[in-house]
Amino acid sequence: MPVTIKDIAKVASVSHTTVSRALKGHPAISAETTAHIRQLAKEMGYIPSAVAQSLLSQQTNTIGVVLTSIADPFTVHIVGGVEEVAQAAGYSVFLSTSHNDPQKEMAVVETLHRRRVDAIIVIASRVGSLYSARLEQLQVPIVLVNNQQEGHYLRSVAVNDEQGAQLAVDHLLGLGHKRIAYIGATDRPRSNRRRLKGYQKAMAAANAAPENNIILHPTANTDIKQGQAALSLLLAAGATAVFCYNDLMAIGLLMAARQQGVAVPQDLSVMGFDDIDPACYITPSLTTIRQPRLELGRRAMNMALDLLNGKEVQDQTLKCELVVRESTA
Repeated sequence: MPVTIKDIAKVASVSHTTVSRALKGHPAISAETTAHIRQLAKEMGYIPSAVAQSLLSQQTNTIGVVLTSIADPFTVHIVGGVEEVAQAAGYSVFLSTSHNDPQKEMAVVETLHRRRVDAIIVIASRVGSLYSARLEQLQVPIVLVNNQQEGHYLRSVAVNDEQGAQLAVDHLLGLGHKRIAYIGATDRPRSNRRRLKGYQKAMAAANAAPENNIILHPTANTDIKQGQAALSLLLAAGATAVFCYNDLMAIGLLMAARQQGVAVPQDLSVMGFDDIDPACYITPSLTTIRQPRLELGRRAMNMALDLLNGKEVQDQTLKCELVVRESTA
């Protein structure tokens, strides 16, 4: 059986209230008694009950994080940023997945709420602004990272998709390309719309307005397969360069190019978005737009802490960065 406060009190010949106060460092207990009881607790292998502590404090010191998939390389560093700040503040992090399903996402949030987490962070939410209507009922702070649902949501941290897309296209334009294609993602409507808008703005500013046949949204069940499916469409449209919605699509495109003997970047320049870890290991290494993923996680967790401390918070938007590698020329 686990050692309890009563067990320590019996050995120390004091009341369990004295033991409880000594373990908490209460000033009413002498330094000598406190040291003695803490030493006994250590020797006897006493482990404080998190459940009991949460009942007293009405807090569990836990944060729920909802992500699309544990296999998604994009989310790794965001979760790392959340954990870094959470651990420094004395919080534990629970992970759960939504698998890009809005109903599953809402169900996971409801489950985390029933588990009495103190706050919830949702990465790439498919529900988004619908949380606003539930906040008063849930009575738990919710922060979104890169919200994918259209509509306004005040408690969110996001990357500037439009600015990042303009950086990507400006880079390709600067290399002399005019027929620059875009491969988008219909299942992430908000960020796709913003990246497409940035692409179109950059093209229009260079008097190179894109034709419809080089704005592509291939149908496939994964980003990699969408990238693979896009190659034949790009070649048919006579594109010399392509800006992909994310790195996984760009990697799929590179795989298809290698299989079909299309040289990158000699025949086709390929640009990604995200800067996931594999981007610098593939051949050729991928030119891309870096999202500050670690900082996104840090900002989201700091926002959650502010909400828990009763502070006002507002949307935060972070800038992207161009990373030039070997896939563009």
